[in-house]
This record gives sequence, structure tokens and C-alpha cells, in this order.
Amino acid sequence: MVHISKYAATIVLAVLAAGAASVCFSATWEDIRAQEIAQCQQGEMETWHDSVDRPAVASPMKFAYSHTSAPSWFDEATALAALQQAAKGWSTCGIPVSVAAIQGGGTVPSGSISVVWSELGSRHNFGLANIGDRMISLGPSAFQLLQTRNPSYDSRQTLQMVISHEMGHLFGVMAHSKRCVDVTSYYDDGKGGHCSIRGGASLPPGVEYRSVLPTACDIQRCLAANAAEH
Repeated sequence: MVHISKYAATIVLAVLAAGAASVCFSATWEDIRAQEIAQCQQGEMETWHDSVDRPAVASPMKFAYSHTSAPSWFDEATALAALQQAAKGWSTCGIPVSVAAIQGGGTVPSGSISVVWSELGSRHNFGLANIGDRMISLGPSAFQLLQTRNPSYDSRQTLQMVISHEMGHLFGVMAHSKRCVDVTSYYDDGKGGHCSIRGGASLPPGVEYRSVLPTACDIQRCLAANAAEH
């Protein structure tokens, strides 16, 4: 069975409309968000129940990146750095991980998880993880929309967030989190349900609250999903 999970192009539209580069948290928001990223309290690992966590697709994990068809404003070093940061974050759940570039039209090394820029593979989303094919597809047109709608916004933040989010699915964190701050979260279910912030606060409009790297709760879920493998 092929499991597919996506980082949809709609989840940053509020940020685009508000002009994310000009949005600042108050000190209180910054403190709450920092605490949520660093700590996972009892009862906070609630998900949208849209999938079931499972062991990682491999151990060790080897990601092979192809820069072909990437947007022109992302150089290969930037994309590789984002992959390496995501890999470093997820590796704290105990699974060894490495990242390498595929040169030119080279082939993906045997046993590797490919990371590519593909409109077809991403299905017009920012990113999509295909578990069965061991592939992460990044969406050129979604990033083009981001650049067009808000050229002053540093899209490297979204690139990091998308890669971290999709990589988490390959590590076995399949269900999407209901904690707004988790990199594996989404903000609402399209049916009136909304993500949660510690203390019961509402998500401020126009604010990208989600972490760009795995949080403490993301890592705890990864540890639980892979507990039988260690």
C-alpha cells in the first residue's frame, strides 16, 4: 500500500496575505512558542487522526537530493542545508541519517530516499511524501506562488518547514499533529476544527506559528513509532 502525505499549498496562504515578513510576536507569544518547541507536556501529542504512526521506512535513513527543476532563487547549497538541518533534528529520535546530493543526471543510490523537485510528484503542493516510493517531492509552482505573492518574504523558512514536515513522515510520524507549533501539524481540518496552543490561546491571524524543525512532541512521537525497532 502506498501512503502519501502532503504539505498543502494552502497552509501558508494566511501568511502570504498578511505579509509574513512584517509580522512579529509579542514577548508572550514568543515565550509560549519557544516553550512548546522545547517541551512536550502530558496529553499534548494529540493528532488529527488522519493516519497512524509507524516505524521509519529504513534505518539508517539515506536521503539523496536532486536540484534539477528547483526554483532559481534556491541554490543547491541552500536546499542541502535545509535537508541537513531537518535530518539533524529528526536524528534525535535515534535513527542514523545522512544527506547527499545527486550530481547532474545521476541515479539515486540503492536504498536511498530521493528528494526531488517535481510538479507531478508534489501534486501542486509545497511538498508530498510518497512512503511506498521512498520519495519526497517539492513543488516548484507552490514556491513560485509564494515568491509572486510576497516577494519580500524569506521563502527559505517555508522550504525548511516543508522539508522537515515531509521528512517526518518518512521517519514514521504519519498522523498530522493538532499542536499548532509542531512541524508535523496543520492548522485546521477544513471542517471547523483548529489546532491548539498551550494555554488555550487562539492562533493569531497572519502568523506562521509552526516550527521549522521537529519539536519535542514531534520527536516523542518518532521515538514511540520506532520503539520496537530499537
